[in-house]
Amino acid sequence: MKVLISDKTSPVCAEILRQAGHDVGERSGISPEELKEIIRYYDGLIVRSATKVTADIIAVADRLKVIGRAGSGVDNIDVAAASERNIVVMNTPGGNTNAVAELALGHMLMLSRDLYTAVDSLKNERWEKKKFHGREIIGKTVGLLGYGRVSRTLGKKCLALDMRVLCYDPKIRKNLVDADGIELTASPEALFAHSDYLSVHLTKKPETLNFVARPQFEQMKKGVFFINCSRGGIVNEKDLLWALEEGIVAGAALDVYETEPPTDFELIHHPKVVCTPHIGAATHEAQENVARAIAEQFVDFFAGKGARNRVN
Repeated sequence: MKVLISDKTSPVCAEILRQAGHDVGERSGISPEELKEIIRYYDGLIVRSATKVTADIIAVADRLKVIGRAGSGVDNIDVAAASERNIVVMNTPGGNTNAVAELALGHMLMLSRDLYTAVDSLKNERWEKKKFHGREIIGKTVGLLGYGRVSRTLGKKCLALDMRVLCYDPKIRKNLVDADGIELTASPEALFAHSDYLSVHLTKKPETLNFVARPQFEQMKKGVFFINCSRGGIVNEKDLLWALEEGIVAGAALDVYETEPPTDFELIHHPKVVCTPHIGAATHEAQENVARAIAEQFVDFFAGKGARNRVN
C-alpha cells in the first residue's frame, strides 16, 4: 500500500511501514493545494497537527482507506467527511499523555513562582529579589476540567505533591473518589468555587466550545491560576482577558489558542499570561511513541487485523 506522511514525524514511523512492505512518501510541509493534487494516489495518510485534512481534500482521495493522526486530537481532520466516504480515521491516544501532563504541571509551577517574569528581570540585568513572592502548591487544590488520560495523569502528579485534586467531567457528573484519590464532583460550580488552580483537559467538540466563559469565570475562586493545555476554543479568550483584568484570575498559562498561529495578541501580551506555542506533545519521547503507534496501527489495518483507536 502507498502511505503518505504529510507532517514531520519520528523516522521510526516510516521505518516500520517500509519494513512491512509499504511504499512510503514523506512530504512534510506540503501545501493544501499540493496535498489535494497527490492524495488520489495514496491508500493511507498520516498527519500530526499541521496538515488540515479538509472535506475538499477527502473528496478527491479516491484510493484513501485510512487517515491516521500521530497524536490524540483529530480536530484538524474532517471526520464526518471521511466517514461519508468510508475512510477510517484513527488516532494514538496515550502516546503523548505524560508530555502534556508535565507541561501543565510546569505551567502551574511557573505561575506559582512568577518564574517567567523573574527570569526576564534578571536577563535584563535587574536584581529584583524582593519583588518576587510566590506561592507554594503544597496543600492547595487543583481543579481538573475533564477526566481523560492527561487529566488523570496530571492529577496523580499533583497528589504526589500533596495537593488536593478535584475533577469535573460533563460526561460523568457524579460525586465520587477514584482509586487514585481524585475527587470527582457532580457540578462544575463546586470545582470552580474551591480550586486554587484550574487546568482544562476537555476534548474539543461542539458542546465544549466556549465551555469556560464569563459565567464560569464569575464562579471561580478569586486569585485562581488558570491553565489550558488542551485545545483552543474551549476557553473564551476575551472572557479570560476580562477575568484577568478583574483580578479573578491571578495568572494564566496557555499552550493552545482559538486561532493557531494566533492573529490577536492582546491576551498573549497580558503581563499575567505565560504562553507556549502548542508544544504540549513536543517531547522526543512523545513523538517517538505516537509515530511508532500510528505506524503499527497502519500495518495491522492493512493486514486485515482491524482498526485500533478508530474514532469514526
